[in-house]
Amino acid sequence: MELGAFSISLNVKDIEVSKSFYEKLGFQVFGGDMAQNWLILRNGDHTIGLFQGMFEKNMLTFNPGWDKNGNTLDAFTDVRSLQREIKARGIKLEAEADESRTGPASFIVIDPDGNPILMDQHV
Repeated sequence: MELGAFSISLNVKDIEVSKSFYEKLGFQVFGGDMAQNWLILRNGDHTIGLFQGMFEKNMLTFNPGWDKNGNTLDAFTDVRSLQREIKARGIKLEAEADESRTGPASFIVIDPDGNPILMDQHV
């Protein structure tokens, strides 16, 4: 099962302060919109997202359809197929993608320790 590009999505209190901190660790802004309170930062192959006021907890994020640089892949497993496979394996979904649609969609599972895992397809 190929889940797509991986990143950590951090719930931050002050995006300006967090951006400055991670830049001091060598991360550089790769994408996002400061005016909308979200940024994507990279350091080599490592990607983090900073999100102010968008969700309650830090979470693992996978992006089906993207490579590690956010480029669209020619072939990938659609998020709805991943959702069906994960449900078939007995994992409960916290939020589900609409299986009647195509294109961008997402779903969330919670690991045994309460950590959210977001499967977020943008293509």
